[in-house]
Amino acid sequence: MRARILSASVLIPLALVAIYLGGWFFTAALAVLVVLGQLEFFEIVSRKGYQPTRWLSIVLSLGLLIMQYLYPPLANGAFVLAGGLVCVSLLVRRQPPATISDMATSLLGLFYTGYLPSFLIRLRELDHWGYYLLLTFACIWASDIGAFFFGRFFGKTPLTPISPKKTVEGALFGTAGSILVGLAGAFWLHWPLWPLTGVLFGLLVGLSGLLGDLTESLMKRDVGLKDSGNLIPGHGGILDRADSYILTAPVAFYFVSTIVLGTLLLP
Repeated sequence: MRARILSASVLIPLALVAIYLGGWFFTAALAVLVVLGQLEFFEIVSRKGYQPTRWLSIVLSLGLLIMQYLYPPLANGAFVLAGGLVCVSLLVRRQPPATISDMATSLLGLFYTGYLPSFLIRLRELDHWGYYLLLTFACIWASDIGAFFFGRFFGKTPLTPISPKKTVEGALFGTAGSILVGLAGAFWLHWPLWPLTGVLFGLLVGLSGLLGDLTESLMKRDVGLKDSGNLIPGHGGILDRADSYILTAPVAFYFVSTIVLGTLLLP
């Protein structure tokens, strides 16, 4: 517990600084996390004997991050093109010959640890000070803290075999915490129909964060790992700490851009 608190006391201020500065600073900070997360992901799948295109997927993911910052309307098309390049690289690979599993894990690495997190950049750029991104992070933090402490002391009903320590009570309380923060944020930011939009935003962020957590747990369980790495004391690896943000990034972006701001921001 002490290690978790110490790590959080360092990581949270760094995240707040990156959000505040935005622009290239936030993009560069996210790029570091994406590279580290992808290295962990490819190490996980390599334990199953798969041999994906590690470095090509990483380079293409960095390109997606840059595209999301410089010209986001082209990012979706760029992802499709990047996936095609990954397929071509495997088709021409001689040694070892590529398999369906190699192709699937290569594309999953590009999508899960590259494309999805890149929406954090678009979310940051929706307003000058990064309030929408900060609110998203606050909802995730409230959900994680609520689920951890309430589940630890009051949880009795197992949520899923994928993650044996998670409980229904912890998941419900964590989601409730996210909803409360979403409601407060919607009021503070003067969202239209703020009670409804705040509750819905908090609910979606809480649920997508939980699904992101379970998705990473499923991958670790499949290869017999407890943590994706040991980079962060008390938390494990980058994916262990960032799993809740991965699926949440596009959900939060499209919610804010369509429902709150009333524009899809796409061509």
